[in-house]
Amino acid sequence: MEKDILEHRLGINRRRFLSKLSLGLGSVALGSLLVPDLFSGVKSDDADFIPGIPNFAPKAKRVIYLFQDGAPSQLESFDYKPKLREMMGQELPLSVRGNQILTGMTAKQASFPLVGSFYDFKQYGQSGAWVSDIFPHIGKIADDICIIRSIHTDAINHDPALTFFQTGAQQGNRPSMGSWVSYGLGSENKNLPAFTVLLSKGKGNGQGVYSKLWSNGFLDSIHQGVQFSSSEDPVLYLNDPNGMDRVERRKMLDKLAELNDISGKEFNDPEINAKIQQYEMAYRMQTAVPEITDISKEPDDIIKLYGPDCLTPGTYAANCLLARKLSENGVRFVQLYHQGWDQHGNLPIEMGGQAKDVDQASAALVTDLKQRGLLDETLVIWGGEFGRTNFSQGKLSKENYGRDHHPRCFSMWMAGGGIKPGIVYGESDELGYNIVSNPVHVHDFHATVLNQLGIDHTKLTYKSLGRRYRLTDVAGNVVRDIIS
Repeated sequence: MEKDILEHRLGINRRRFLSKLSLGLGSVALGSLLVPDLFSGVKSDDADFIPGIPNFAPKAKRVIYLFQDGAPSQLESFDYKPKLREMMGQELPLSVRGNQILTGMTAKQASFPLVGSFYDFKQYGQSGAWVSDIFPHIGKIADDICIIRSIHTDAINHDPALTFFQTGAQQGNRPSMGSWVSYGLGSENKNLPAFTVLLSKGKGNGQGVYSKLWSNGFLDSIHQGVQFSSSEDPVLYLNDPNGMDRVERRKMLDKLAELNDISGKEFNDPEINAKIQQYEMAYRMQTAVPEITDISKEPDDIIKLYGPDCLTPGTYAANCLLARKLSENGVRFVQLYHQGWDQHGNLPIEMGGQAKDVDQASAALVTDLKQRGLLDETLVIWGGEFGRTNFSQGKLSKENYGRDHHPRCFSMWMAGGGIKPGIVYGESDELGYNIVSNPVHVHDFHATVLNQLGIDHTKLTYKSLGRRYRLTDVAGNVVRDIIS
């Protein structure tokens, strides 16, 4: 007991001794990583990732991820399948479906009638990409985007599939994609977080989104996504409490930092230092956030570009405009979630409404970035957590049908950030069920995004509970064919 008290007073114990001992060795190791041939004279290609320093010259500095929560149907958006119309109502051949898993919602169906898109498609731009009539604005930027029609995932239900796309794992408590980017590259603007989150909701059947999707997981909490709201306070608890001015707030934070510094030195807990950084970030954001969220100074042509909904805080259009402003001001990773894409029934009506919510603003974001000279350094991503079946869920009619979950083959698009514009990559079979060329797994998608940011996905690791983790787990290949 007396020994424990003495150790506490002197700040000496076995853990602290070993941690201090490692500092000298750590400095040597850091020097060898920064200059691999400093000591050995031999260049090493397998050095660990150093946070804040890319592995190679990046083509993109920032990411804006327009996540369509609920899984929009690829067959009504970017994967044109006229054969499905020809075979309307016919049974899906067993040779196509094989023994692939189905959800509990359709596994007990007596039949699987094929259903073609209610909407027509047109070819756009020099690329000749086929795009549905419900996405005319996205069609007009076809030569600026890369449509990938061969995405596939491991999960068949919403929560694990959504979690997989956001964290690289189907279970929770892993760092989100934005958190990995924050950890790997840090922030470009000391007055704003590296990772921000924006939420909107359409009129369609929605799936929930939860804070675990933008969690820092086992990374320091400074890397957690900061959610912006549509209320009078865009970031909750950011403003000074009633009766406290900026001078008093500064004094309070200075005193709090002193106390936290004492605790940090005593317990050597990195989370204490993270808390100090968060308090300081919140203080600086008090000036930066109100200015960025104010769109009153945006010119009329920008408001017209995004559409009138951009004047209503919390809408998808408003969030797209805010995403441009955040990215323009150095936020590394802006994550949007738009809910309402879960069309198990009444798809023709519901999906048309959902598309109307996002079509103009999605295209406007790409156009806006391009005309500002920012598209080359900003990677824009559009897509959901999986695709939709080529057969009808439940009763079929041409005007009213639904589609179940389909992880085997679906579409996304990317723009800017060193991605080849005006191309279509990958192909599904004539019935839109299986991939026939250039499959792209979720891990491949993650590896490619990190690559564009100058990060080797195999080196961006973090040791937790005795194991080194990474966003791509133990898989993933960069899709070189879509990189310019």
